[in-house]
Amino acid sequence: MNSQLRSGPLVPQLERLLRDRISSGHWAAGQRLPRESDLAAELGVGRSSIREAVRLLAQDGQLIVRHGVGTFVAESGAAPSASDLPRLLRRARLLEVFEVRRALEVEAARLAAARARSHDLSAIRSGLAVRHSLLGNDIEDFVDADLDFHASIVALSGNAVLASLFASVRPLLRDALIELEKDEPEHPDTSSAHDDLLAAIEAQDGAAAMAAVAANIDSVITALQMEDHA
Repeated sequence: MNSQLRSGPLVPQLERLLRDRISSGHWAAGQRLPRESDLAAELGVGRSSIREAVRLLAQDGQLIVRHGVGTFVAESGAAPSASDLPRLLRRARLLEVFEVRRALEVEAARLAAARARSHDLSAIRSGLAVRHSLLGNDIEDFVDADLDFHASIVALSGNAVLASLFASVRPLLRDALIELEKDEPEHPDTSSAHDDLLAAIEAQDGAAAMAAVAANIDSVITALQMEDHA
């Protein structure tokens, strides 16, 4: 593997590497990129990973794929202000999703801490253990386990409206979390905040439960905001 690449999800790293080559002028506007097989050989990765990174850059408007001809740098590809717009729009959408999630789950955690009983907690502990065990493995399995844990907390709130709202936004949350895991493999690990949330509910400490949820979600919101202003 190329020394510029590290362990972890390859596609986000390849996307950034190719994006950097475009923005630095390594490939000029209108220039044809090396063949997919040549790039894969140079970087020591599979062709499918190169293909997916190219697809993302084409979706952003930085590359133009002409089937049967080749892949070319878009005329606006070297202009950061133009090429950054799709990324900024994606980040804005992710921020909105996490802001809604924060409002919903903070209140659910407060109610869960007040209403949960000891016999409710064994399944929650097991769910959190599964969530932790999948960290760093298959992204979709991890996200599903993470959302299962949070859904169980919402259910413990005893509020049917909150539970219905969470169920309705869960598909959107799932898409956002998978996108975040793929695009930002180094985003903050919030496992300790999840542990704090469980401990607060076990102690029937509503304020601590709310703080744990806020710490979990705010770390992601802050990272997204910093990325937007970088």
